[in-house]
Amino acid sequence: MVKLINYTSKPEITIAVAARLCYSSHGIATIEEDFNDGEKGLEKARKLIKRIRTSGHESVIEHAGFTSGVENLSRSASHQLVRHRIASYSQRSQRYVKETNPNYVIPDSIAGNREFLEKYNKAIEDVFSLYGYLLDNGVPAEDARYLLPNAVETQIIFTMNARELLHFFRLRGCNRAQWEIRRVAEEMFRLVYPIAPSVFHGSGPACVRGNCSEGEFSCGKPSEVRASWLKGGAGF
Repeated sequence: MVKLINYTSKPEITIAVAARLCYSSHGIATIEEDFNDGEKGLEKARKLIKRIRTSGHESVIEHAGFTSGVENLSRSASHQLVRHRIASYSQRSQRYVKETNPNYVIPDSIAGNREFLEKYNKAIEDVFSLYGYLLDNGVPAEDARYLLPNAVETQIIFTMNARELLHFFRLRGCNRAQWEIRRVAEEMFRLVYPIAPSVFHGSGPACVRGNCSEGEFSCGKPSEVRASWLKGGAGF
């Protein structure tokens, strides 16, 4: 579902150089040289980032960016994704791209019930049939798309800086988040964690680093959630 397309080269080094610059009398080239000293320099960068995250001074983390592509995502979930405003998005347009193939997402709660599934598929197939009829009879795609359900699959490319990704993981990695957007968060985390572990270690829903923020709506499984995220997503 999620593919990491591109990201800032040496994100941890980039963040560390920016952070050190704020408190150093040395020039940028000298600071860069210090952190680019192989494994020794990388370890320095990671220790600095750990202090930054502990102190909460996370603005420098914004210097690292990650661009991802998501496929087989419903329009219902993509509408949740684009609510994260500190990001850039490019999504396949239903105005210019005709949805001639009935590709759509089926929730597990429906897929696991034969009666529900038959009625669900029939309803969507009827919608696509009418959609195709309208297109064939000259109705513009931008008008015919009004029929299309939230279940229709879409494709979207988005870019977030590392600080916004931390926020995204906090909100959408929670068990209380809608299942489809939660899967996007979990897959994104698995992709970016190995690239910048000092940035993303300890990220995830509130219960990973403290108490659950959901109050009476808690999933009741903070230990399991915490273990999955602290293992770099290996437990998802």
